[in-house]
Amino acid sequence: MANFNSAEPAWNDIPALDITAAATLLDAETVLFKTSEGDLLINLFAFGARLRFAECQFGDYGMLLDDALQSKAALTLDADKQRSVIKGGDYILTVQHQPFSFELSKANKAVQKSPTDGHFVRQFRLPPVARLDEGWFVSLELASNEPVYGLGEKWGGLNKRGQLLRSYNHDALGVNAEISYKNTPFAWSPNGWGAFVHTPAPVTHGVGFAPWSQRAYGLLVEDTSLDLFLLAGNDGAEIIQHYTAITGRAPVPPLWSLGLILSKAYYQDVDELLATAHAVREHKMPCDVITIDGRAWQDTDTRFAFEWDPKRYTDPAAVINELKSLDFKVCIWEYPLVSVKNPLFDEMSKKGWLLKDKRSGETYRYQWDMSCFGEVLTPLPDSGIVDFTHPDAYAFWLESHKPLFDLGIDMIKADFGEQIEENMQAHNGDCGDVLHNAYTLLYNRCVYEAAEKYCQTGAFLFSRSSWIGSQRYPAQWGGDPQGDWGGLAGSLRGGVSWGMSGAPFYATDVGGFYGDQRDAELYVRWTQASIFSAHIRLHGIGQREPWSYIDETFGETASNAASAALQLRYRLLPYLQQAMVEASETGMPVQRAMVLAFPNDRAAWAFEDQFMFGEQLLVVPCLEAGGNVEFYLPAGKWRRFLADEIFEGGQYHRLTLALDDMAVFVRDGEKIPLGPEIENTCALEGKPAIETYWP
Repeated sequence: MANFNSAEPAWNDIPALDITAAATLLDAETVLFKTSEGDLLINLFAFGARLRFAECQFGDYGMLLDDALQSKAALTLDADKQRSVIKGGDYILTVQHQPFSFELSKANKAVQKSPTDGHFVRQFRLPPVARLDEGWFVSLELASNEPVYGLGEKWGGLNKRGQLLRSYNHDALGVNAEISYKNTPFAWSPNGWGAFVHTPAPVTHGVGFAPWSQRAYGLLVEDTSLDLFLLAGNDGAEIIQHYTAITGRAPVPPLWSLGLILSKAYYQDVDELLATAHAVREHKMPCDVITIDGRAWQDTDTRFAFEWDPKRYTDPAAVINELKSLDFKVCIWEYPLVSVKNPLFDEMSKKGWLLKDKRSGETYRYQWDMSCFGEVLTPLPDSGIVDFTHPDAYAFWLESHKPLFDLGIDMIKADFGEQIEENMQAHNGDCGDVLHNAYTLLYNRCVYEAAEKYCQTGAFLFSRSSWIGSQRYPAQWGGDPQGDWGGLAGSLRGGVSWGMSGAPFYATDVGGFYGDQRDAELYVRWTQASIFSAHIRLHGIGQREPWSYIDETFGETASNAASAALQLRYRLLPYLQQAMVEASETGMPVQRAMVLAFPNDRAAWAFEDQFMFGEQLLVVPCLEAGGNVEFYLPAGKWRRFLADEIFEGGQYHRLTLALDDMAVFVRDGEKIPLGPEIENTCALEGKPAIETYWP
C-alpha cells in the first residue's frame, strides 16, 4: 500500500486504468466504456463533463441537485482502437485507451486533461486514473505557477498550490493546522477549470505537491467509486456558479441575522444572562441576538435532550419573554449526541435511532477524548449519536425542536457533528469514513428544516461542521480560534476560503475563543474586520462586550472604537443585503478573495489577507499590533471609505492606522448605501432602509 501522506509514493507500482473494449453509446446522452476496473460512464453538460468510474455504493445523502443534472448534451462518438472522441454541445472529450487518459476542450480551448508530467520510462509519471487498495486515484494537469483555490475552510494560504490537504471534517480545536471543520472536495483555477468529486468519503489533494508532482494535481478518493465533475468557466465566479448550481445555493437569511450576535462560553445562570442583556441595552450597544450556549441551558451530564437545566431554569418561558421584551432574538446551542445518563438514550437506543457499533450490533457509546477538556471544556459522559439516516430518528429530532421555537427561540447553534468513528454504523448501512463527512450534512439539514417549519421569525442556522451541499442551510461559523493575531488571520482566511468553495455566509469568533489575553487592540481589529462579513458574532471564553475591554493601556479608546465599528455594521445593512441577494442567486460569497473579485489583475491575487466585501468595498484587515497595514489597490482611483483621501490604484501602499481607523476603500465615483443608526433591526420592520449614500 502506498504511503500518500509523506514521501513520494511508488507510482511505478501502481497500474494505471486501461480501456478494455470499444466505447458505445448507452443512450443519446451517455457513453459507456469497459475498463480494467469496471464500467466508465461519461456525460457532457453546459457546465462541463461528468466521469463515473464503477458503481456508486454509498447512501443517498442528497449532495447533488437532481434537476441540475437533467440537461445532458446529446453526444456523438468517433472511436478507433487507440482513442475515442466524444462531442456534445460546446465540448470535445478525447479519451486515450491504454492507459486511460483524457483531454476536455471547449470551443477549441483546453479545459483540463491528464497531466503531461511524463516519466523517463513511461508516458505518465502519475497514473491518470488508478484503482488502489485505498480507493481511486486521479491526476490532472497544472500549468507552471497555476494557482488553485477552494477545498473548504482551510486556514493557510488561499492558493493551495504546493499543499497536501485532506477533505475530512475534524473537531479542529482551533485554526492553526490543516484540519478544519468544513470541507468540500471542490477546487478551481482562474485558468478556467474546476474539479469536484461527488463522494462522502475522504479525499486527499496533492495540489502541485512536490513529493507527488509539482506540475500535477493528484486526488486520492477513499471510495469504491469515482464520480468526477470537470467544470469550465471564464473565471472563479462562473466556476462557483456552476458548482453551486449542482450542489445548491443558500437562501437569503432573515434580516435580523445580519445584526450582531452576542455570545459567551458561557452565561453561568439566568441572572448573568439577563444582566448581560440589560447591560447591552443600557450601553446602547447595537445587538440583535443573544446566545445561550451549551452549558448555559443544558445539564452537562445529561445533554443533549431538548430540556432546560431545571436547577437554573425553573421558568424558561419567563426568561425568553424578558429577552424578547428587550428586542433580542434568542439563539440556543445543540449537538447531535445524547448522554447515556439521560433516559432519552435508552428510548432512542431501543428504537434503533442511534448509531450502532458494527462489531456488536449494540448502540455505539461515544467516548470523549478527555485530553481536550480540563479547565477549558467540561468533561462529558459517554454518549449515543443520533442516526439521521433513520427516517424516524430524523423526524423525531426535527419535531423535537417545535417546543423550543414555540417558546420563542429564533436560532439554533448546531455544534459538533465531526464525531463519526470507524466502527459506527448507520441505519442505511454506511459506516466509518463513508458516513463521517456526510453525517454533518444530514444534521445541518434536519435542524434547518425544523427552523423552516416552526420558527416564526425566519429560518436561520449556525453550524460548525459542513460538507458538500451544506451551503443550502445557512450559515456557518469558524470554530474555536486562538485569541491572538494568528487566530484572527487564520479565521479570516478560513472564511474567505470557505467562500471560494461555494458557501457564501460565514462568521468568526470575534476576539478568539481560547487563550484570551484580554488584548484590547486585538479585539478592536477583530471587530473592525468582522463587520465586513456576512454574519458577526462576539464569542469566546469570557466577556466580549466592548466595555469589558476598558484597560490601563487604551482607557476607553478601544471600547469606543469597537462600538463605532458595530454602529457602522448596522449602517451597512442595506449594502450587505444586496450582497446577500447576489450570493443566493449566484453562489458568489459576501467576502471575496482578490482572485475572485479581480480575475484579470494577477498582481492582486497575491494579497490574500485583503478581500472585497460585496461588489464595492475593498477591506484591508489590520493583522498586527501597532496598526501597520500593507495592501494593493487595483487600477484606477480609490477613495478611503468614510474619509476624503484618494489613493492611486495599480500599486502597493502602506498605512499606519489609529485604533479607531480602518483601511477600507471604494472606487472613486461609486456610492455606498447607508442606513440609519439603530440598536437592532426591529427598528427596520423587516426591510433595510437607505438613509443616505456615501460619499
